[in-house]
Amino acid sequence: MSESIASPSAAVRVSLPSRWRQFSALTKPRVVQLIVFCAVIGMLLAVPGWPTLAAWGVALAASVGIWLVASAAAAFNCLVEQHIDAKMKRTAWRPTATGELNNRQTLAFSLALCSAGMAVLWVWVNPLTMWLTFATFVGYAVVYTVLLKPATPQNIVIGGASGAMPPVLGWAALRGEVGPEAMMLCLIIFLWTPPHFWALALYRAEDYARAGLPMLPVTHGNHFTRLQILLYTFVLFAATLLPFVYGMSGWLYLGAAVALGMVFCGYAFRLWRAYSEALARRTFRFSILHLSLLFAALLVDHYLDPYLRAMTA
Repeated sequence: MSESIASPSAAVRVSLPSRWRQFSALTKPRVVQLIVFCAVIGMLLAVPGWPTLAAWGVALAASVGIWLVASAAAAFNCLVEQHIDAKMKRTAWRPTATGELNNRQTLAFSLALCSAGMAVLWVWVNPLTMWLTFATFVGYAVVYTVLLKPATPQNIVIGGASGAMPPVLGWAALRGEVGPEAMMLCLIIFLWTPPHFWALALYRAEDYARAGLPMLPVTHGNHFTRLQILLYTFVLFAATLLPFVYGMSGWLYLGAAVALGMVFCGYAFRLWRAYSEALARRTFRFSILHLSLLFAALLVDHYLDPYLRAMTA
């Protein structure tokens, strides 16, 4: 009897932190962190010089709003793909795949996050950023997850457009418009996404085949996928030079872009010549580092290049 009375309160004490962890897992924190990071870079690049206190306030609100909507999209993705996730080793632990969170809980959580994020962007940022962020939500959660991913091996190429939007959102938040500079940053992420994702898909091909998803290594084979990674990496290298060519950045960024691009192309070339799972994993991990350092170099260059030009004038 004493055990039956004590167990519910003990279960509550244990389940509350566990439940928070389950909801947190739905938001795919690492992915969302990279999304917000790229959006913040777009915000800072949109402002000449150091942002004012008011601009920092808008940037903070925009970061929170984008984070909430991106987390909502991730949760909706987990809801739609729960049966697929359950068949894949990489995702079988997700709360929706294990049944720890049901459809109603997940949908309510996603809608609450999306609504909160939209409200933040509407009230404290601007309507353009709100609508662009909502379009990104629809692009990822519906167009990519529901329509493209189960239908075509080019899913990540077409659907990558929504994943490339964060710097555009950041730029719109601070400028109230979308300029060519923002679209160049969008293009870089758009071209970065296929080699990044296909490197992962190479060593997860059995998982995708088991789940019935037409990922490129499953439909066209390992060698064809490696060739596509190499070709996309070359095109990406060229695209990363556009900010310098356009005059958006200076020599510091150019040096970083060339160095990072050469290393990425080196990984892709080695992967094309001789495949190994370990090399595919290293290529995938470096792709994340490549994008992070590239955008960080853009930001450093944004603040240091005027001083370097003044010193050499």
